[in-house]
Amino acid sequence: MRGNTPFKYIMVILIASIFSVRALFHSGLPPTHDGEYHVIRFYEFYKALDEGAIYPRWASDLNLGMGAPLFNYVYPLPNYFSALAHLLGASFIDAFKLNFIGATIVGGVSMYFFSRLYFKEIGGVLSSIFYIFAPYRFLDIYIRGSVGEVWALSFFPAFMWAITKLFQEGKSVYVGLSAVFLALVIFSHNILALMFFLFSLFYLFVLIFKSKNPKPRLPSILLSYALGLGLSGIFWIPALLEKKYVRGLDVFDLKGNFPEIFQLLIPSWGSGFSGGNLAGQMSFQIGLANLLIIFISLLIFFKLRKMRREIIFFLTSFFIVFFLMTKTSLFIWENIPLFNYFQFPWRLLSLEIFITAVLAGFVWRTVSEAKIKGRIKTFVLLVLLFLPAFLTLDYSKPAYYHQRDDSYYINRPNFISGTNSPGNLFNTVWAKEIEKINDFRIVEGEGALNVYKNSSTNYEIKSKSEDKLIVLTNLMHFPGWSLKSEEETMKIRPSKNGQIEFELPKGENVFYLKLKNTNIQNIGAFLTALSIIFLAFISIKGNYTIIKR
Repeated sequence: MRGNTPFKYIMVILIASIFSVRALFHSGLPPTHDGEYHVIRFYEFYKALDEGAIYPRWASDLNLGMGAPLFNYVYPLPNYFSALAHLLGASFIDAFKLNFIGATIVGGVSMYFFSRLYFKEIGGVLSSIFYIFAPYRFLDIYIRGSVGEVWALSFFPAFMWAITKLFQEGKSVYVGLSAVFLALVIFSHNILALMFFLFSLFYLFVLIFKSKNPKPRLPSILLSYALGLGLSGIFWIPALLEKKYVRGLDVFDLKGNFPEIFQLLIPSWGSGFSGGNLAGQMSFQIGLANLLIIFISLLIFFKLRKMRREIIFFLTSFFIVFFLMTKTSLFIWENIPLFNYFQFPWRLLSLEIFITAVLAGFVWRTVSEAKIKGRIKTFVLLVLLFLPAFLTLDYSKPAYYHQRDDSYYINRPNFISGTNSPGNLFNTVWAKEIEKINDFRIVEGEGALNVYKNSSTNYEIKSKSEDKLIVLTNLMHFPGWSLKSEEETMKIRPSKNGQIEFELPKGENVFYLKLKNTNIQNIGAFLTALSIIFLAFISIKGNYTIIKR
């Protein structure tokens, strides 16, 4: 970043960011699709942290108190943010809203710095305004309540800024920064991370194609991507490779979630879900201001002398992404690997709002360099600055607020009896008809059993019997649970309903039942630790140029 960045531009973005989420400063919880789920997740995550888990994977109160491996698969960054907010005194409901406020500010500033690389300060500010006031961002905040997506949208421009600076200057500091920002995108939302990852690769191809001698730049760029994947390995490696241990991740109907073309173009607003009856559905609009930018960009493109390849890339990307959100592209979704991973074609709106925000900076730079009167330029600038906010005034607020406190959700069985996800996603493949069990109990044999709970994932078991015992626990079976005595490791198995069951020998014995990391989880954690060490090594070596010009 330039050392002489005017403070006033950052202040404009901060004011615009706060204005866009002003409704979140109201008391109460906005009614969203996922908001109540997140309140419970924040509580469970904080509880696991409080018990000593540095990287929680188990939500102990779910599944009627038998637990679920929710955090092995769900993006962790919003949960860590909420834990910090709660530690500082915020309720989990307020932490939910603070996630959006923080992410909006980060997204506005990071979009400014990326666009500023191409379109200077005013262009950067304009891109930031279009990014902040995009209808899809308000949909994520006030209708869907998707804290992960909003954080991913916030860190993606920062990653694009860092990778562009790395390509341009080749300094080691940008290797580290691009790796960190990529990891933050992955920790924010794994599905959007894959989408943004692929988009950034195509963007790099444009930079490489434009460069006269790109070969010296490639090693450092590859290193930054590898390091970003390594830093986030503790999350995505188990989430991907241990997917077979949970069910319900592929329940979404791809064909029923393509928006109609008129839904993309014509402004609308609703609080319903995707699919089914069009009446009351949530909005899939790109936004009138954003579409205006596309129209103007097409008009003035042919007069452009500089950056033709970059602008061609963003304009072409817009129309390709638009096509992929329509039903006509179904054959691509069904035949190209990984596309189904995105679940909903309309999720590609995350790319559209980034693309149109970049092109907003391009429009202003073209206008500012045109031979027209200063007053006209000022008028055009003011229109472009205020138009996105004006057109989204009705979208930047919830319909009402739930005036509830944390205990309303934490103490109600309907919020924690399942896995805290629609359709009980992330439940283990062994879970069948779940039976409520209050404690460990002997189901075969006679004897005495005493269980001491050290934490939600650590139990001490003392048994006394004249014969072997078969014990059924109130814990859901999942890889990583281990039963040991002082001398040996005992075998455990899932019961017919999916709880942990095991056999104990006769006599007086002491056993320890703990949830430990699986080998795959250890590999992910090791890769993250190794990447942190390597990142520290790069930082210690200093900000030197690793690309020879």
